[in-house]
Parts: sequence; structure tokens; C-alpha cells
Amino acid sequence: MGASFKRVSRADVARHAGVSETIVSYVLNNNRYVDKTKRERVEQAIRELHYLPNNSARALKGKRSNQIIFIADKISNEHFGRIIAEMDQSAYEYGYLVSLVSNRNNDAFISHIISRQVDGIVISSISFSEKYINQLAEANIPIVLLMNREYHQLPPQVGKIDTGLYDGMCDCVNHLYAKKRRKILYIDRYSKNNNFSNMEDLRYRAFVEQMQRLGLEFSAQNIITGCQDENEVFERVRSVLQSEFLVDGIIGRNDSLACIAMEAAKSLGKIIPQDIALVGFDNSSLSRYTEPQLTTVEIQRDKIGQATIEMLHKMITGQQIENLKFTTRLIERHST
Repeated sequence: MGASFKRVSRADVARHAGVSETIVSYVLNNNRYVDKTKRERVEQAIRELHYLPNNSARALKGKRSNQIIFIADKISNEHFGRIIAEMDQSAYEYGYLVSLVSNRNNDAFISHIISRQVDGIVISSISFSEKYINQLAEANIPIVLLMNREYHQLPPQVGKIDTGLYDGMCDCVNHLYAKKRRKILYIDRYSKNNNFSNMEDLRYRAFVEQMQRLGLEFSAQNIITGCQDENEVFERVRSVLQSEFLVDGIIGRNDSLACIAMEAAKSLGKIIPQDIALVGFDNSSLSRYTEPQLTTVEIQRDKIGQATIEMLHKMITGQQIENLKFTTRLIERHST
């Protein structure tokens, strides 16, 4: 797969509208009279081509910004911090600088990103709208997606990297199953903006489908979701553990959630792992300092970071790319 990511220029707008570049400039700057019909054609061409003027200082024709933007859900997350550290090293060798920005699902954010005329974009976000990904792609910006969920109608030129989330979560369920755990609880992410998981989310779907494949009893009771913050997660876990729904295994969407569940269980006198076995995800530094240490899943952040920049550089320079898939590794510690 290959694609040419030529920027939309004023000349492109002029050709599309059937007018001169001078007329396009007059319309953009709104500093000269332009016939109503011509103005409407130019404005229509701007919309159809998704043209935005370059507001940055680099107005020199043919120059690149040497800037890559990484859009993520929680930029304070250790997971993203470690991936971007790997990306930054590879990007620097290619002459790029990487900026990490928090996802904002609105039109103004997309317009701002496009107007900066960055060389490429990396997206690792559960909640970032597919509509906006398409708009960025239509603006001829090279995009690499670190796949967190399923998408329905992505443009073919968008690069995709499978980081192993689905298979990794299946390994979590299999690990607890091998430990003779049958009543397994999954802790979904919390969100103040109601951005909760569904079957499009790779980790969530893997948990549901692997439970079903193993023939384990499964219902909505097996998932804690809809929480607004950490305190609510803690209380919800306590509530479930005090109910008639017997739990002997817990999987956190990430290590932080698994640790919250661990503390909730211990607050009720549960012994880990004798009473309840716990598994996290991401192999964060937190997982090594819990008591007991947390079994977790490691993502190949170093290789993924390098591969992301290499793929994006190929796209920026018009080379062929292939979508990639990485594997994860379950690290067994004392929580199971």
C-alpha cells in the first residue's frame, strides 16, 4: 500500500474552482472585491479539498514542518509516556520532533491540527471519533493508528499497527482459567466524560469472547463499567465482592485498575491470590511495587515506538507500507 500525501495548495483550490490563484488569495484574505459567483466557487473548492491556510511561520514552498503529533486519551498515562519516549528517539534520528496532545473530540480541534500542517499524526485513542480520523486523512496528512478498537470505514491510506491488545487480554483470561478460576470480573476504565468501553474496544471484546469460548458463565455482572473516578471503582468492586456473585479472579483493563481492585479486595479481608487472583495490563512500574506483586501483560513498547515512526516516515516520503502486528507477553507474579 502506498500513498502520496501532497499538501493541498492554493493552486489546487484555484484549479478546482476554475479561477486564478490571485482570486483565491483575495477570497482567503478578504481584501479585494470578488464576483459573488467566483467567491462561491472558491469557498466550495476550499470545503471539498479540505484546504486550510498555513498559519505557521514556515510558509516556504515545499518545506516540511518536521513535526509529528501523537494524539492520546490520557497524556499523563505512564503507558503513553513510555511509548512516546521510544518514538521520540526514532523520530529524532529522522529529523522529526514529536508532540503529545490530549484528544479533544470537536471540530475546532481538528481544524487546529490541520492548520498546523504537521508532517504526520499518530493516534492511540479509544474515544477519538472515526469521523475525525477520516477528516484528517482527507486533508492528506499521513496517519498511523495504534489499534485500540475496531473501526468501520477507515481510508485505505491510514497505517495500522496491532499492538496485541486482543490476544493479550485473551491470555489474561486463559491464565486465570489455568489457575482454576471460573468467576472472573473485568474492571473497565473510568471516565468523567462517559467514554466507556463496548464490543468495539479490543480489550473489552477479548474478555467477553474468551470467557464465552472457554464456556464460563458470563453476564453483565462480570464487568464493572460506568464509573466516574477511582473512588467509584473501589466502591463498586467492594460492592460486588460483598454480593452473592462469587468472584475468584479479577482482570484490570490496566495495572492501575487492577491495583484499585486489589486494595478493595484486601479491605474486605480477602487474601491475594488465595481468595482472589488478580491480573493487570501494561506492565507499568506500579505492578512491581504492589503487595503481592501484580501479574500483568507487557506490550512491546520499544518495537512499537520504533515501528510507528518508521511507518510514518515511509508514508511522509511516499513509500509503500504494510500494516503491522505485535505480540504481548504475560508476566506471572505473586498476585496469581
